Amino acid sequence: MLDVETLHPSLLSAEDVALWRSLAAAQPGFGNPLLGPDFAQAIGSVREDARVAVVRRDGLTQGFLAYHRRPGGLARPIGSPLSDYHGLVSRPDAGLDLAQVLRAADVSVFRYTGLIDPNGLFPASRESDRTAYMIDLGGATAEAYLEAIRAASPKKIKNYRRLDNKLDREVGPVRLVAGDVSRDAFNQLIDWKREQLERTGAHDFLRADWTRELMADLFARRSGDFRGLMINLYAGDTLVGGHFGVRLGEVYHPWIASTSPEHAAWSPGQIFFLRAIAAMPELGLSRYDLGPGHDHYKRSYGLNTVTIGEGAATAATIGGRMALSIENAWSMAGARGAGPVGRLRRRMDAIASTELTMSGRVRDFVGAVASRAHRRQGDNLEA
Repeated sequence: MLDVETLHPSLLSAEDVALWRSLAAAQPGFGNPLLGPDFAQAIGSVREDARVAVVRRDGLTQGFLAYHRRPGGLARPIGSPLSDYHGLVSRPDAGLDLAQVLRAADVSVFRYTGLIDPNGLFPASRESDRTAYMIDLGGATAEAYLEAIRAASPKKIKNYRRLDNKLDREVGPVRLVAGDVSRDAFNQLIDWKREQLERTGAHDFLRADWTRELMADLFARRSGDFRGLMINLYAGDTLVGGHFGVRLGEVYHPWIASTSPEHAAWSPGQIFFLRAIAAMPELGLSRYDLGPGHDHYKRSYGLNTVTIGEGAATAATIGGRMALSIENAWSMAGARGAGPVGRLRRRMDAIASTELTMSGRVRDFVGAVASRAHRRQGDNLEA
């Protein structure tokens, strides 16, 4: 008999936390830091609406689904939009009926954008699959991995190394600080990222109190398998770029990738990648998970890929059937594609995931529409 207990991540028992870690570690697909109990508990410390559905059958725990409970029976992946990967972490032989799990959790629809589903519990949606990129040394040396990158794009990599030498000569000695603990550098990366989001018209997920608090909490952690990690590139004493994110053991998942606008001519982001890959063994990292999006630069370094799903799973209830009808209408309109409807839907999802109040969601949606109109006007003037 299926039994689903829903609770705040802070209320998970030590036994459930240990089992969740064990299940995640046992399957390569679940190895990202965002799919384990530590991330769920970190989110729970800054979000009251965080929930974990603990799925049991005949008293034996089968799996864990972490999410945010939103109005109307809607569930979004825990930590969204920071949760580039999410799913139901379960035993391989659990044989769960997802519609029944959602029904027992009193969830009408679970909407996902970065689904990891090695056990095949979610509805297939190949038309909306996306590609995520990772730097996975896979037992090879960092030098061998860098050589594979160079062999794939020899002219491009030769130019980046030229710019590395040029930055060294013209600004100062180039060095990578792996595990940087400078609070000033951390604040600068955040500021650069917010400026970039404003400049490109993307949703500023760093405006919300909970996202900034989460990152500050993780930055302050200095020990344990699960903690924040900042890697920065300097030219002399000048910070020119860096990454900040979360690591779990040998796996690193950055959220913030920022570079100095004043040093854009030297392509510090590209220099950073080459040096960061070389530093992975020193940091004890075997995998540097870049996530989905920005394919134009990620594919050059993330030679390993994983397919993730975008879509929605619904409960075996009247509310679930209504939600499915709405999801199908969006899909028919092109919400899962790369066109304007798809971009609009993803922007709405990002805003709804980040902003916890109706006033905040309305403000950001109006801002998104205004920003879009402003960029279109600028494009027309340039033409």
